[in-house]
Amino acid sequence: MGVKGFVEGGIASIVAGCSTHPLDLIKVRMQLQGEKGLPAPAQQPIHSLRPAFAYHSHHGSAAAIMAPPPHVVAAPPRAGPISVGVKIFRTEGVKALFSGVSATVLRQTLYSTTRMGLYDILKTKWSDPESGNLPLGQKLLAGLVAGGVGAAVGNPADVAMVRMQADGRLPEAQRRNYKNVVDAISRMAKQEGVTSLWRGSGLTVNRAMIVTASQLASYDQIKEAILERHVMADGLGTHVTASFAAGFVASVASNPVDVIKTRVMNMKVEPGREAPYNGALDCAVKTVRAEGPMALYKGFIPTISRQGPFTVVLFVTLEQLRKVFKDF
Repeated sequence: MGVKGFVEGGIASIVAGCSTHPLDLIKVRMQLQGEKGLPAPAQQPIHSLRPAFAYHSHHGSAAAIMAPPPHVVAAPPRAGPISVGVKIFRTEGVKALFSGVSATVLRQTLYSTTRMGLYDILKTKWSDPESGNLPLGQKLLAGLVAGGVGAAVGNPADVAMVRMQADGRLPEAQRRNYKNVVDAISRMAKQEGVTSLWRGSGLTVNRAMIVTASQLASYDQIKEAILERHVMADGLGTHVTASFAAGFVASVASNPVDVIKTRVMNMKVEPGREAPYNGALDCAVKTVRAEGPMALYKGFIPTISRQGPFTVVLFVTLEQLRKVFKDF
């Protein structure tokens, strides 16, 4: 208990975060697919207007005049995780798969170190002194508290990470081109104000509470059930099984909040222009109206593809660190 829990949780989280970063990047890109920009019509250049407007402006070309009305034009198909990953590799290079990795390291250092250490403290304090057991309800409560505090601490790094991961999907002229997480945070503070570092913090806190409660509590609960029923011994097989199941539970529970969080954090707010979203609820409503309810589960395959390995690496590493530091 104490500092030891923070150190073990922090190291395990950084290892897990860095090793699964490309999957997280693909997830973010997929969550932004189909997002509608909201430019003011008067500010659009004449050549970018819809064919009907181009025709009446007398500046449209023959191709523009003969183009079908906008409502008949089929929307581009939504790419899957493999095609998104291949596209990133081909158009941006292999280094792009690790865009924002410095922000991931800072985020895991702040957010995950805090949540893992605090959960460990609460779990130890609330456990039955004799049996050492803790009911599932109290495990979930410990996860909610630990996740909320950790998210509030790590939000600036989270915003920077989302923006750095999403930057490559924009035209070159619109890219932010942050050099690293320090550059990202300092530029956000100067250009958009210090409060921009906590943009979407309510969503981050909500997501973190859901993820931490479902991930940590379900891992402990499933691990205990396996050991109590003597399905497997307390070793690698048990840790992998319990952690992958915990990753699945966390993915299902958190994906809708994660989609909204990604979009709110990534939105570009320019002086004198209305923000694309007024908040989390506005973003959720606009997303569902424009893309349907299942849009809230965009990126679920890469989410579980990332959350599963992340949770496995996290808890397997954590269990090994506990063995190493057991005498400290």
